[in-house]
Amino acid sequence: MIKVQTKDFDVAEQYQLLKQRSSAGAIVFFVGLVRDMNLGSEVSGLHLEHYPGMTESQLLKIVEQAKQRWPIQDVSLIHRVGDLEVNQQIVFVGVNSPHREASFAACQFIMDYLKTEATFWKKERSAQGDSWLDARQSDVKAKQKWS
Repeated sequence: MIKVQTKDFDVAEQYQLLKQRSSAGAIVFFVGLVRDMNLGSEVSGLHLEHYPGMTESQLLKIVEQAKQRWPIQDVSLIHRVGDLEVNQQIVFVGVNSPHREASFAACQFIMDYLKTEATFWKKERSAQGDSWLDARQSDVKAKQKWS
């Protein structure tokens, strides 16, 4: 399941959905939150935009790549857009598989690729004003380790 949405998501509900398959021996998930600091500056929130249709297609491609690499069964990927305040949930990536190694690796792979391959634009709000965020070199480096 892949969703891009403005509304918040329920982590317990996503876990229960991933738990449905009896052959799943491991569920790993990641939840991204809005931080109150970035590069030493205080942050009051984020505004996220995406390109509807294209973004979902990119996310699907990332999930398919993960399924080709590891024997994962189900993936739940939810990314929020719109205005988000500090400590609100931004992203959920959940993966199940028969074994934990595949679930851990696939979850991290999906997040690393999502940060660099999916079209999301982030505008950070702070006391100094709003500013669009560029891709981080650390995100590019994290993705490269999977090559």
